[in-house]
Amino acid sequence: MLETLFEGAIWRSRFVVLLAVIFGLIGAFVLFIVASIDILEVAIYTYKTIVSHSHPDHFHENIVAGIIGAVDLYLIAIVMFIFAFGLYELFISDIDEAQNSDKGGNILAVTSLDMLKDKIAKVIVMVLVVNFFQRILHTEFHTPLEMLYFALSITALSVGLYFLSMVGKKKKTEEKL
Repeated sequence: MLETLFEGAIWRSRFVVLLAVIFGLIGAFVLFIVASIDILEVAIYTYKTIVSHSHPDHFHENIVAGIIGAVDLYLIAIVMFIFAFGLYELFISDIDEAQNSDKGGNILAVTSLDMLKDKIAKVIVMVLVVNFFQRILHTEFHTPLEMLYFALSITALSVGLYFLSMVGKKKKTEEKL
């Protein structure tokens, strides 16, 4: 009897994961709102600049950097969504509405911690790529060696993304077999 009570308590303790799910979703919503406000601010800045017929230094770079920064926040929000949905499906229950939907059901479907980790890792890599792009916009190159480093970093990024995409294809091929 004691064993049954103890095992029941252990099993029900998994519901503490709901805290991570709830606050993960709150974090995602906050990031979506902040990113949307950032894009709105860029749009207002662009409109005011065009109406005033002024063309400040680095106008285009500032606009692109603002939008890229917002995209970065959106991607981080997606990480939070994947994290929250994945934890819920792994520890609490499958999301019935997602399974019955013809859209998005398999995007958020998580059947193991490894699958959750892979999904989050891919989005985090995309966040890093976007962040790299945003930083490059404000970088000034003064020597040919700096340009060479820039070219090498883009090459390394491309190779990394290629191999990341191959890992996903290899796993899908193995699952079909």
